[in-house]
This record gives sequence, C-alpha cells and structure tokens, in this order.
Amino acid sequence: MEELLSLARDPHAWAALATLIVMEVVLGIDNLIFISILTNKLPEAKRSNARKIGIGLAVILRLVLLGGVAFIVQLTAPLFTLFNHGFSWRDLILIAGGLFLIWKATNEIHDNVAGEHPGVTTAAGAAGITVVGVIGQILLLDLVFSLDSIITAVGMTDDVPIMVIAVLVAVGLMIAAADPLARFIGNNPTIVMLALGFLLMIGGTLLAEGVGVKIPKGYIYAAMAFSALIEGLNMLVRRKRQKKPR
Repeated sequence: MEELLSLARDPHAWAALATLIVMEVVLGIDNLIFISILTNKLPEAKRSNARKIGIGLAVILRLVLLGGVAFIVQLTAPLFTLFNHGFSWRDLILIAGGLFLIWKATNEIHDNVAGEHPGVTTAAGAAGITVVGVIGQILLLDLVFSLDSIITAVGMTDDVPIMVIAVLVAVGLMIAAADPLARFIGNNPTIVMLALGFLLMIGGTLLAEGVGVKIPKGYIYAAMAFSALIEGLNMLVRRKRQKKPR
C-alpha cells in the first residue's frame, strides 16, 4: 500500500502510466481489427460473447505475463546466431506470430475475393469456424502482441502496478470499442479488405523485427492512419453519389 501511495504522488509515475496506456491502446487496435474480422464469421448471436470472452482471456494472459516479467525480459537473450543475427525466444515468437498473421490475412483475402460476401455467415462458414476456434486464434495472436508490449513497457518503467493499471485501462477501452468496430467493419465490405491489408502489414512488421530488421512503428501507424483517411473519403463520396437523384 505504501508503494502504491508513493507512486500516486510521483509525477514521473503518472507520465509513465499515460505513455503505457497510449501504447497499449495503439497495440490494441491491431488486436481489435483481428478480433472483429474473426468474430464476424460466427453466427450473429455468438459474436458479442466471443469478443468479450476472447478479450477477457487476453487480459488474464497479459496479467500472467506481467507476473513473470523477470522471466520475459530474459527471452531477449540470444539463443543462436544465424546470418550475423542473434535469435532470441522473443525473435522466434515474433517470427511465428508474423507468419501466422500473414497466413490468416491471406486466407481471409482469398475467401473475400473468391466471392463469399464479407460479414455474412453462411451455413458452410458457420460449420467451418467455432467460438472455441476463434478464441484460440485470438489468444495465440494476443500472446505475440502482449510479449512485445510488455518488453517495451519494461523499458519505460520498472513498476509492475503501473503496467497492470495500463493493461486494465487499455483492455477496458478495447471491450467498449469491440462491438461498434466489428459492426462498422461488417457493414462496410471495403473496410474488411483494408483491415486485412493492415493485418498483412503488421504481420510483415513482426516478421521483419523477428529477423532483426527494425521498422519504426510510427511509420506503420502513420501509413494505417493515412489509408484509413483515404478510405473514409471514399466512403463519403460513395454515400453522396447514392443520395443524388438519378
């Protein structure tokens, strides 16, 4: 309790908390896009619960990882060297996560291009995906993002309570935004393809970081924001054309 009161009186702790919350929210956007696309393939009655369960389990996963933060920091130690780059457990996890995200996004793009209307769950689609399967994929990808964010957080602060509060606040915002974002993606087919493009880019970034190529995340999110802005303008143009009398 004394430690918490001491942190509450420390302006540097508040600055670290605000920074971590922003970082967790930004990283959460990647997760929300992935969660929205996955859960939109479920029957409509199961989508909201699947999102909440997936995000809730992701919270538990992150808190467990925070509890073993001393062990997680050790995951950055090189295991072996290949092509003059020392690969650590963190690198291998990022590579696996990047490959999984690229594979998943590519499959989803193929399904959309093949002709099945995005956002509509057919009988065949419902049979091919289950709530348990969706939640499992959510947790798999969240493990990758959580590991990366926690290692980054350790570089900002050594205080675990600050990390825990930042995670809880960010996840609370994710839960609040999950349903509206999923409905928006489901109601706008072109947004689905844009979101899948984002996932491909994020997967490529994880893969690059895993092999030692550092890509500033600011560039990635700036590109995503610019693409979203252009798509927003396209949506406005389409709506105005639809409203014009013929």
